[in-house]
Amino acid sequence: MAKFLFILLIALVLEAIGVVFISRGLKQIGDMERVCFSEICRVVQSGVTNRSIITGVFFEALFFVGLLILMARNDVSFIWPLTSLGFVITTLAAKFYLHEQVPSIRWAGVALIVLGAGLISWTEQTQPKPAASTSTANAAASSSQGVNR
Repeated sequence: MAKFLFILLIALVLEAIGVVFISRGLKQIGDMERVCFSEICRVVQSGVTNRSIITGVFFEALFFVGLLILMARNDVSFIWPLTSLGFVITTLAAKFYLHEQVPSIRWAGVALIVLGAGLISWTEQTQPKPAASTSTANAAASSSQGVNR
């Protein structure tokens, strides 16, 4: 469980860093004046050449690698809700790094996310561990028979 939590924490920090960089880059690009082809091209061109956005996408890709590692080894119904803890880390980063104003009601939402993640973790701890599969049991039995001969 410690290895799982370590990978999850690293992945969520990478995600928060990515979101902060992408947010900064989008603010550097500015709003679209109007919705038309030339304005869309300007925003896309500015986005793909903006260092903050490129850095943010890089960190988001690293988060995705961590997510793939976690999902390969655990139930999606366990992993996916825990990724909501990224909202907690991102809110903290927005408050302290981007200096955004975070109202009390948002902090209440962050607290609910933490509570939900705690419930999900608790259910994982209380689930009975699956018995060894039949093929594993058969392999163990045949190897022990080979030793007895």
